[in-house]
Amino acid sequence: SSSFTMTKYLPPNLLRLFDARPPLPYLPPSEKRNLPGYHGMSQCTALFEDPSTVDYSKFGPAETKEQRHARKRKERLEVEEAKIAEQLSTWDPQKDPSATEDAYRTLFIGRLSYDTSEPKLRRELEDYGPIKKLRMVTDTVKGKPRGYAFVEFEKERDLLSAFKQADGRKIDGRRILVDVERGRTVKGWRPRRFGGGLGGTRRGGEDMNQRWSGRDPPQTSQGGADMPRSMDTRPADRDRGGDRPRGPPPSDRDRDREREREKERDRDRDRDRERERERDRPDRPRPREDERPRERERERDHGSDRDRERDRGGDRDRERERERDRGSDRDRERRPERERERDRGDDRRR
Repeated sequence: SSSFTMTKYLPPNLLRLFDARPPLPYLPPSEKRNLPGYHGMSQCTALFEDPSTVDYSKFGPAETKEQRHARKRKERLEVEEAKIAEQLSTWDPQKDPSATEDAYRTLFIGRLSYDTSEPKLRRELEDYGPIKKLRMVTDTVKGKPRGYAFVEFEKERDLLSAFKQADGRKIDGRRILVDVERGRTVKGWRPRRFGGGLGGTRRGGEDMNQRWSGRDPPQTSQGGADMPRSMDTRPADRDRGGDRPRGPPPSDRDRDREREREKERDRDRDRDRERERERDRPDRPRPREDERPRERERERDHGSDRDRERDRGGDRDRERERERDRGSDRDRERRPERERERDRGDDRRR
C-alpha cells in the first residue's frame, strides 16, 4: 500500500509510462466476393497455334551469352568503321590551317604529360635549335591537351639533332616519343584515330603491347633493366628470385633511395645527350692541332709540380721525425745529471 501511495508523487512523464493502452478500433468484417472456381488448361488449348502449321526453321538455334556478346561487338565495330570512313573522307592534312608551314622541318612529339605547358616544351626543345612554330593539340570540345604536339624548327640540322637525341627524354615525369611528321609527308598515312599510326601500346594484351619509352626498343645485349620484360632473355626464375627467400616489403627509405638512383640515372643520360649534342654541333670552335701538344705539355708540367710538392712534404715530415728523435736523446742525456744534482741537494740537507 505504501508503494501505491508513492506513485502519486512521481512526475507526469513517469506516470505516463503506467497509463493503459488505448482500446483497439472496431472494424467491420470484410465481405466475401464471388470468385471463379479453379479449372485446368484443357479449355485453353483452342487459343494456341496449331503446331503443324508453324515453320520452326525461321527461328534458328537459340543464341548463347557469348554469341550475343560477339554479335553486339561486331555491330559496334561496323558502326565505328562507318563513322571513321565518313570522317576520313573529309580529312585532308594539307588544308589544315593550324598546321606548320614546312612539313619536312616538323617533328611529332608524343606521350606528353597532360601537365606540360607550351612554354615548358619550348624551353626543353630549344636546346637543339631555334623553334619557328610549336603547336600543342587540344580537344576541340573540352579544350584539354591530348598529349602530343608538332614542332617546326628553323633549320633542318636542328631537326635531325632533335630527332636523334630528344627521343626518350623525360619531361614532367614522362619520356616523350619523337618522330617526323607523316601526315603530309607519307602518302596514304592515317592517324591513330582513323585506325592507323605506328604506336604499339594498344595492340592487345600485356604480352603484345609495347612497354618501353621512345621510338625504338632499348639495345641491351644480354637483357637487363633497360630492356622490357617481354624481350628480356633472362630466365623467369631469376626475375622472381628463384629459390631465394623473399625479403620484407621495401620501406619508405628504400623507396627514397630507389628514387634517388633513378634521378642519378636521368642526370647521367642528360649529360650524355649534352656531350653528343656538343659533339654534333658544326659551329663549335675546335682547338687547333698545334695547341693540343702545348696543352698536354702544361698538364704534364702540372703533374710534375704536384709530384715535387709531394716530395717536399715528405722531406719535411722526415726532418720533423729527426728533430723529435734528437730531442728525446738530449732528454736521456740530461736525466742522469738531474739525478746527480738531486742527490747532492739531499746530502747537503742532511
